Amino acid sequence: MTVSQLINRLGLTVYTSHDRERNVIGCYVGDLLSWVMGHAPKGCAWVTIMSNINVAAVAELTDASCVILAEGVVPDDDLIDAAKRHGINILSSDKTAFAVCEGIAKQL
Repeated sequence: MTVSQLINRLGLTVYTSHDRERNVIGCYVGDLLSWVMGHAPKGCAWVTIMSNINVAAVAELTDASCVILAEGVVPDDDLIDAAKRHGINILSSDKTAFAVCEGIAKQL
């Protein structure tokens, strides 16, 4: 599944868009950035409620396909700017992290 397909199938809000044709290999959920850095697999959709500038750095370091902010979290302006500079897809959903992951799992 691609980021574009994920956006359409889960009805995600797009805050930044870089490579919508990038493949999503699964999902990883976590809010402790240092933990995510060491455990999120390359190509995952990273689901979190964290919305500060450090999210862009972790997404770039882990090579996540996209970041999905759960529970209606809106990214702050610094995150949007950093995500644009580094080519990170930032998306959002009003659903819980569990529901977002469940939706991704049903699509794979």
